[in-house]
Amino acid sequence: MSKQAAGKPVSGATPVIELKDLHVHHRTRSGGLFKPSYVKAVNGVNFSISRGETVGIVGESGCGKSTLASVLVGLQTPTSGEVLFHGKPAIKRNAAMRKEFGRSVSVVFQDPSTALNPRMTIQDILLDPLVIHGIGNGASRLAKVHELLALVGLPQSAAEVTPSQVSGGQRQRVAIARALALGPDIMVADEPTSALDVSVRAQVLNLLSDLKKELNLGMVFISHDIQTVRYVSDRIAVMYYGQIVEEGSAEQIFDNPSNDYTKKLLGAAPSLLHL
Repeated sequence: MSKQAAGKPVSGATPVIELKDLHVHHRTRSGGLFKPSYVKAVNGVNFSISRGETVGIVGESGCGKSTLASVLVGLQTPTSGEVLFHGKPAIKRNAAMRKEFGRSVSVVFQDPSTALNPRMTIQDILLDPLVIHGIGNGASRLAKVHELLALVGLPQSAAEVTPSQVSGGQRQRVAIARALALGPDIMVADEPTSALDVSVRAQVLNLLSDLKKELNLGMVFISHDIQTVRYVSDRIAVMYYGQIVEEGSAEQIFDNPSNDYTKKLLGAAPSLLHL
């Protein structure tokens, strides 16, 4: 299958992050000492994300989408290829770029119950990134916490409790609020609704869509569920065995898919084809 770029950024926008011919290979235990064996988790991917757009990455488990997310947020060093941050090489970041990158790129993980410190109050969880980055003083930080809670639709009383004292959907709202604390350019959301009850998923998806518009946020939304990806995405990139095998607008992917794997994903959800 051919390698394809995950589209071009929004017209006139400069990508916040751009990946060029990216490879991430993991050595396996099955290989020998002189003939090591590798898994090509990401294999020649080109990808970009700009402010104001949502790019959905969809594919089955093991296709490489979470590894790609780890590269995007700086948790994984690629085997080869380029990572550009505002047009500058960013694989080997100096201290200043690491700080700028940390403020510009945020992440929301799949399970908020493991992503949030259970011993901290929600207020302290939201204060933490502000303190680490030296933003504001005590009063302005508390005001920011109140602003963040309102932004994600949580009552101010939530600040005083721990994550275990609120529901799963509310915990994910806290995780989203923490990801927004530093005013990022883009947010990488890795399966952010898969650990939630079905009744809560739509609420969180609507929140993410509203935040993108309100904050002009760029978002990478990763999921194995093509229905969810279609709901929130401007562009969709379909991953299969470490490669992006098809990319296009949400309408294009659903109305006129060209790749057999994309057609297979759509075939697993036939009711979506005429929504």
